[in-house]
Amino acid sequence: QVQLVESGGGLVQPGGSLRLSCAASGFTFRTYAMSWYRQAPGKEREWVATITGDGGVANYGESVKDRFTISRENAKNTVYLQMNSLKPEDTAVYYCKARFLLSEYWGQGTQVTVSS
Repeated sequence: QVQLVESGGGLVQPGGSLRLSCAASGFTFRTYAMSWYRQAPGKEREWVATITGDGGVANYGESVKDRFTISRENAKNTVYLQMNSLKPEDTAVYYCKARFLLSEYWGQGTQVTVSS
């Protein structure tokens, strides 16, 4: 069955860095665009970044541009989110999503807390 498992979340101080991972299984990973979303308490889910199946194109939300980097290793069926210069407003549950045509899958999320 399809699985997306996020990991790498935790507590980090402002200005620090974290790398999230999302391990995929149960579908042809290289054909799917992969995205990261986040949801803070009391707020709507927010798109963070997307990378194409071949990794050739990546796009970012305005709030994370120049601080976050999305990447993927198709040989490992894994997508990453490198987060630098973290701010308290980056605190949220981070989710990965796989999408190809009408097929869409979500992970269960990993908590990121930015606090001193």
